[in-house]
Amino acid sequence: MVVLHTFLALAAGFAVMALLVAVVTALLARLVPGWAAEQAKPHPAYVLVTLGASFLAGAGGGYMTALMAAANPLVHVLVLGIVVLALAALSVLQERGKQPIAYQLALVALSPLGVLAGGLLRLRVLGIL
Repeated sequence: MVVLHTFLALAAGFAVMALLVAVVTALLARLVPGWAAEQAKPHPAYVLVTLGASFLAGAGGGYMTALMAAANPLVHVLVLGIVVLALAALSVLQERGKQPIAYQLALVALSPLGVLAGGLLRLRVLGIL
């Protein structure tokens, strides 16, 4: 039962992240399609918005994971952060050369940091921190 609860907490956090990123991506494509048109050199505003959205999506996912964790919410958040870090690193390897490396590395760093920030925020709300 503990394993199932852990899986659900991690899945819910990841789902929140994916949903928020999908919403922001769809909004950007609809509202300002020219920003992402040039993959090799994206518009600076596109870079800022996507980096901010990645951090906030990570924070939402970390918060949700900590909220749903039956015990040890920080451990759950750290596991989600590691999973997100690994997936982001794989994405960079897959997309290498298509976008500026600094932008890709920032995405790799900001999502897991967002996860940790969201989890810590939840712990603060609980009065643990």
